[in-house]
Amino acid sequence: MTSHDPLTPEHRPRPPHGPSRRGFLAAAGLGALATAGLPAFTATAAPRRPDGDPRVPEDRALTLWYREPADPADMIQTALPVGNGRIGALVGGDPAADLLYVTDGTLWTGGLNDTLDDDGQFPYERVEFGSLTQLAHLTVAVPAHTADRITDYRRTLDLSNGLVTASYTHDGVAYRREVYASHPDNVLVLSLTQSGGGHYTGTVDLAGTHGEHTAAVTGSGPAEGPLATFEAAFANGLAYASAVTATTTRGTVAVSGGRLTFTDCADLTVVFCGGTDYAPDPAHGYRDPAADPAALAARTARAAARVPHTALRATHVADHRRLFDGLSLSLGTSDARLRALDTPSRLAARAADGATPDPELEAAYYHFGRYLLIASSRDSVPAGLQGLWLDGNDPDWMGDYHTDINIEMNYWLPDRAGLPTAFDAFTDYCLSQLPSWTDVTARTFNDPRNRFRNSTGKVAGWAVAFSTNIHGGSGWWWHPAANAWLANTLFDHYAYTADTRHLERIYPLLKGACAFWAARLVTTTVDDPDAPGGRRDVLVDDKDWSPEQGPQDGIGNTYAQELVWALFGNYLTASRDLGRDRAYARTVAALRDRLYLPRVSPTTGRLEEWMSPDDLGETEHRHLSPLIGLFPGDRIRQDGTPEDILTGVRNLLTARGMNSYGWANAWRALCWARLGEGETAYRLVTTNLRPSTDNSNGTARNLFDIYQVDADRSIFQIDANFGTPAAVTEMLVRSRPGRVDLLPALPSAWAAAGHISGVGVRGGFVLDLAWRAGRVTTAVLRSVGGRTTTVAAHGRTRTVRLAPGGSTTLHGLGAGH
Repeated sequence: MTSHDPLTPEHRPRPPHGPSRRGFLAAAGLGALATAGLPAFTATAAPRRPDGDPRVPEDRALTLWYREPADPADMIQTALPVGNGRIGALVGGDPAADLLYVTDGTLWTGGLNDTLDDDGQFPYERVEFGSLTQLAHLTVAVPAHTADRITDYRRTLDLSNGLVTASYTHDGVAYRREVYASHPDNVLVLSLTQSGGGHYTGTVDLAGTHGEHTAAVTGSGPAEGPLATFEAAFANGLAYASAVTATTTRGTVAVSGGRLTFTDCADLTVVFCGGTDYAPDPAHGYRDPAADPAALAARTARAAARVPHTALRATHVADHRRLFDGLSLSLGTSDARLRALDTPSRLAARAADGATPDPELEAAYYHFGRYLLIASSRDSVPAGLQGLWLDGNDPDWMGDYHTDINIEMNYWLPDRAGLPTAFDAFTDYCLSQLPSWTDVTARTFNDPRNRFRNSTGKVAGWAVAFSTNIHGGSGWWWHPAANAWLANTLFDHYAYTADTRHLERIYPLLKGACAFWAARLVTTTVDDPDAPGGRRDVLVDDKDWSPEQGPQDGIGNTYAQELVWALFGNYLTASRDLGRDRAYARTVAALRDRLYLPRVSPTTGRLEEWMSPDDLGETEHRHLSPLIGLFPGDRIRQDGTPEDILTGVRNLLTARGMNSYGWANAWRALCWARLGEGETAYRLVTTNLRPSTDNSNGTARNLFDIYQVDADRSIFQIDANFGTPAAVTEMLVRSRPGRVDLLPALPSAWAAAGHISGVGVRGGFVLDLAWRAGRVTTAVLRSVGGRTTTVAAHGRTRTVRLAPGGSTTLHGLGAGH
């Protein structure tokens, strides 16, 4: 464990409390408007209702399950998450008082925050920078169903169908409730049913979390049921609203004083909708001037409430499965004794000394990450530090977008895990912020107060700070290399999909980042025995920081050098593939040829983090900044990299240790997987699965990645929930343009038999892979735009040539020993 550093997302002191639209536009020939600022909360056309029941049967569904409701005092670790990409909720599941904590991803305080303070920082607090906050609390109370009067309680998160359920028996009657966040209907739904002649009597309470007044609205006819609603606005001008209604097939529902009451109901369907007037449009101050959140919330909730609950559920499940079923994974079969345990007990059993591997639990954890991605990255802003799930209005580091690992790690997963459309929210966010980022860079980057300003006196393109918000705003220090990391992450989606439409969209971001670095790089002289006179001039990053440690005025830090080298290479590919800016591409190529690249320290034997043989920071630091060329980069790899560099990389990775924060363990696992060390990578995956107890890092009861600060405070960061599944993929399939390696780091725990189908492969392919006894048995490669790649396994290689849309089955890769 590292000592507390006030400048990292784990340790920085908390500030004070305080049909898709894109598909429609494409069909209408208006796709270019997708970057112009579409509101996050908009009306949607009535969705197509599927025929029949699309649910995966209970005995085949992948579920997490619990014997008790969530603890209302610790919702972040015990409640179960639902989300439709914009609205998320933590669901408690208490039969007597079911509590839902609701968040809208655009409900942000703060604003543009584009002025440096006297220390050269952008203010980083909840007033000027702002914070993600909760939208509402919803409580559905059935007072007669107290814990002492019910039996057979079971609560589940059904990953296959996208449902949170609770079932129990009361007075001999079986009761069931389901909660889900429907993307097609744009609502949260809580459905209460029973079998055996029972009934429900109770209340639905809607409460804001910022002192809002909830009012009652009675319907003017049978098509307009009673509503509880509130509307308000923040000091930054962001307007927002919420509405809830309820219907029953037998019984009564009424509203009074902002509370819905239901009496003797055979069933009850509660429908919630809410949102803001946020739009990703800097030209209008990131607001939709035509929006009316209150009217839209009421209209949307009532429209959904007119649909039978079975049809609402079927619509949601079909939509969820369309995404979730895009990838299947088996890592092996677990012992029957483990399969019988509830989820918390199973986590504890896996963490015990000498425990038997539990490959089905590890596969469920993988799919939990995919579930969270589906729930938090669709048609709105991207997933930040906590996704869409808050237990208060003071999330650590404001629940923001950190640019020195966290937001990038969140988006390593979509293409690897069969969810490429989940990447779009990240692309849309960067494009919507680019005008603001470009403007603030031009005005303030070379401000004398900025310790990272350019010595050249020139500035061009765009850069970002360590933290960003959805209003174009910046927080904390400038972070020069982050523009390269964001641009490289955006480009990597093109590497997976071969989608030139995406490349066209991100091209201005790539070119602007290159322009920034063309203005920033400075020349220095280094020893080079192969150069005339034993010295040569190289280009290096100006005075900078290696996140988040060491001197803040170092030049040529490995982190920045590797990112800029990759950025320039990605831009050259984009220029070639789009046929653009050939003259400027030659300029960028010349700069790339002169970049300094890191060496191995003769003092430590490790890859240098700074242009110094000495270790200028913490040896076991959580960040792996100097290893960014190994992962997520491709410059350092097992084939083609000099052995002394590979040895230095291994030495550095070993020195960093094996027990850090969840996101840091995930990054370590990814690096060890890139080095072919499957057993080491597996240890880090299982470390992240340990229950978080005694102020340790690990997994909460609901599978959120948690760092417990003390008995009264725990911190949830979603990045490890995405980064760890990404590491699992890298252990099974490693790809780069032109090559894919099968089972490059398969650990013994998964070697007996398994498969992964639907995994993305860079170069524009999708792979289905199966293995037995550690050897490939089947490999099917499908093109989604790629044409040629080399497939390697067990020392054998095969060159594959496909037309877009074609596929081939590879035989013989696993033959022999």
